Amino acid sequence: MPQISVNQLFADKGDKLGLTWVAGKAGGNKLLTSDTVQKLSLALIGYLNFVHPNRVQVLGCAEMDYLRSLTPEALAQSVNNLFSTELAAIIVANGEIVPPLLREAADRTLTPLFTSHEQSPDMMNILRHYLAQVLAESTVRHGVFMEVQGMGVLITGDSAVGKSELALELITRGHRLVADDVVEFYQVSPDTLEGRCPEMLQDFLEVRGLGVLNIRALFGEDAIKLKKNIRLIVHLEKLTEQTMSLDRLQINAYSQQILDITIPEVRIPVAAGRNIAVLVEVAARNHILQLRGINSTQQFIERHDRMMSENELPS
Repeated sequence: MPQISVNQLFADKGDKLGLTWVAGKAGGNKLLTSDTVQKLSLALIGYLNFVHPNRVQVLGCAEMDYLRSLTPEALAQSVNNLFSTELAAIIVANGEIVPPLLREAADRTLTPLFTSHEQSPDMMNILRHYLAQVLAESTVRHGVFMEVQGMGVLITGDSAVGKSELALELITRGHRLVADDVVEFYQVSPDTLEGRCPEMLQDFLEVRGLGVLNIRALFGEDAIKLKKNIRLIVHLEKLTEQTMSLDRLQINAYSQQILDITIPEVRIPVAAGRNIAVLVEVAARNHILQLRGINSTQQFIERHDRMMSENELPS
């Protein structure tokens, strides 16, 4: 299960969210395992079945007003209720003053406690987006990941089939490189995979005969894309008698499963004299048409069947 520590959260988003770590500093190694950010007044009243562990609890104006309205005994009970739920961290938003009991409970339970002047709705939106990115389920695939015609395209194929050379030609034609050789895919929503490049490999493309090229330095900032949602896989395969006889009309659609999400696939035979870069561009354009409900193959078959039926001789 993907997870990050509260220390990492503070390092990544502390400045943006204006976080001040006021108590529970010994709990920085607590792990966040969900992208859900909680803001539940019921947690303070004692309805703990609404509160889940290993998440961030945000206390805004409503929650702090409620705490201030309590008697000392009721306040102590409410704070104990909150800290009994094994939260990963608590953030007191809106510049609210933290009651001493809250600080003491954070130190006692080793629960990181932060304050911020940010408004709680804005803070929760930022936190949710950040946690959805870093806690997304992920996998690694080999290939070259490009932005072609504005669409994320993963180029796959056997070693030495020409993936990197194809990527280089596509870059010279104005398309953008995301990752070469190793691509990390993150499931950022139920039906969306976001492809990213490992930090160590960013900007680089290895081409046989030329070595490792710094694409950003060679072609400029516009030649690089840091991340992109994958929409299409282009699989390169060597042209053989078998591939020449395969489904020339592409009636049978191909696809691959990545993290249980189905990604359409186009298979392109590679041979001397074929302009593969143009074929990939057209494959991307054709896929965009299909997403709009325009299927060229189906249109051709329907026209063929219609003309055949019109030309049939009466018996």
